[in-house]
Amino acid sequence: MSIVTEILKKIKEYDVITIHGHIRPDGDCYGCQFGLKNIIKTSFPEKEVYVVGEVCNYVTWLGEPDVIDDEKFKGALSICVDCANEERLSDQRFKLADYVIKIDHHIPVTQYGNMQYVLEEKPACAQIIFEIYDEHKDELKITREGAIALYTGILTDTGRFRYDSVEPATFIAAAKLLALGVDIVDIDNKLSVESLDVLKYKGYILSNFCMTPEGFAYVVVKQDVINSYGISMEDAANQVNLLSTIPGYPVWALIIEYPAEIRIRLRSRGPNVDTLANQYGGGGHAKAAGAKLESWDQLDTFIKDASLVAKEYNEAIK
Repeated sequence: MSIVTEILKKIKEYDVITIHGHIRPDGDCYGCQFGLKNIIKTSFPEKEVYVVGEVCNYVTWLGEPDVIDDEKFKGALSICVDCANEERLSDQRFKLADYVIKIDHHIPVTQYGNMQYVLEEKPACAQIIFEIYDEHKDELKITREGAIALYTGILTDTGRFRYDSVEPATFIAAAKLLALGVDIVDIDNKLSVESLDVLKYKGYILSNFCMTPEGFAYVVVKQDVINSYGISMEDAANQVNLLSTIPGYPVWALIIEYPAEIRIRLRSRGPNVDTLANQYGGGGHAKAAGAKLESWDQLDTFIKDASLVAKEYNEAIK
């Protein structure tokens, strides 16, 4: 029996299902949660299905998390999506559930849950969710709203189909979702509209980023800067790819001071950076990862390490 068949067996077995995502959810995480909820609820209307965790302000039009008490988790199935390690799950009450399934596309950090279905080669977890549906659409159903959620997840986590992780199956999934009623113009308009405050903040990044001789570009954003523009932490962090187009700088990062920690959004268009992220308490994809600093005293060391990764890559392609 395949693992997907096992997942469907578990979904059929439980009357209450909770769907979890990671802290600070992005479009893919949110799209997975609401897309999967739509598939399960449409296919099995008698089941109670809940999305739990944090709100993603970037794509709030996909839905809002449910507020449920601890009792709902007892004897329930919890499905955790788009999260490599259990510490980053935004609602830790999955530990109260009777059975836990992990569905993800990141390089594994911890093997939490009773069942893991991880496809690292997939560019978006939403594509995995769609392929589960598509493979078993003789017994599963989805509505237009569910298709919109999954398409949004794929679109955002592939950089609108620009990243090298995109595969032929990605476009096949997108085409099939369009056939289910997805309005690509409407979604693009929603994702493209930005407030004047965010535009001004982009100007700050472009005026204050730094570059090392080895090929690493970065910008440090303190809490007072974010507050001065009146934007959310999510909007602040989403601008990491503003530094992606500089020739000779294959590695870049946005280093942001959060109220309780210092987070690094690390990106690459050449060398793998997940190993570097692992050294700083993070992880993710080979060319898109997250990390953190224990204090600002680590910043210089991180810059040197990231610069070395960029240098080695630049020397290798000469």
